[in-house]
Amino acid sequence: MSTVSVNYTEDKRAKDITKVVRTIICVFLCILSIFPFYMLIVNATLSHEQVLKCRTFYPQGMISGFIRNFKGLNKWCKDAQTIPIGKAMLNSLIVTVPTTILQVYFASLTAYGIVVYNFKWKKAAWGFIYAIMMIPTQVSIIGFIALCRKLHMMGTWWPLILPAMAAPTTVYFMKQYMEAGFSVEIVEAARIDGANEFYIFNAIALPLLKPAMATQAIFGFVACWNNLYVPSLILATNKKTLGTLPMFIEMVKSNDKQRNWGYIYSGIFTAVMPILVAYLFLSKYIVAGVALGGVKE
Repeated sequence: MSTVSVNYTEDKRAKDITKVVRTIICVFLCILSIFPFYMLIVNATLSHEQVLKCRTFYPQGMISGFIRNFKGLNKWCKDAQTIPIGKAMLNSLIVTVPTTILQVYFASLTAYGIVVYNFKWKKAAWGFIYAIMMIPTQVSIIGFIALCRKLHMMGTWWPLILPAMAAPTTVYFMKQYMEAGFSVEIVEAARIDGANEFYIFNAIALPLLKPAMATQAIFGFVACWNNLYVPSLILATNKKTLGTLPMFIEMVKSNDKQRNWGYIYSGIFTAVMPILVAYLFLSKYIVAGVALGGVKE
């Protein structure tokens, strides 16, 4: 056997071993990621006593167990005179859907203006947006609440929806995407054809930005859907009528005397489902949007 054949065999064996190790690591990480969701589904079908024993790793009547816990959760809401879970989910949708739309659209519009237009204070404007990203919500929340009180918006959904138009983090990611994959020449060609600026953005630029917009929509939807800190402060006076789903789950968890983990897990599972649906709905645009064409240099 020649030296070349021996080296080829050894290289092939090394590649096969690397492939096997890489596959094992990927499978392990996949299981590690899916296991919490699996246990959430299992616990949503168990009774309070079964959850405390922690001895069951498979659902106890997949549908019947969840329906039992869900009905028990609704009964608890009625007895405690708190907001029902269906109403809380509807409130979360009312807040989350327009928030996500405003966040993605105006962030794309802002990034488009910074990338396409050249104006005097362009670097200063981008530096201001970049600096806002470093300010956490907890630092500005006192001034935000004071502003909402002066505008008589406390106890309403408006302070949760309108600020979404100013999302510096989303602007940052949209700008990075446009600088890498958006061609300014197509904008100049549309201007030569006589198209106005808003038509160019809405009809030409937005379809080319679908991959980034879909990704940011998922992030924005999940962040707003799971947001507890700001709604618990803004809606504190009307939490029984305008409370969101995270506020509802927090109320169920805070009930020490009648805490039922089966009910809690069924509520958490109900809260997670819209996030999974949103991801499944928007993920196809991420894949399909990559194939969208443009002007190639």
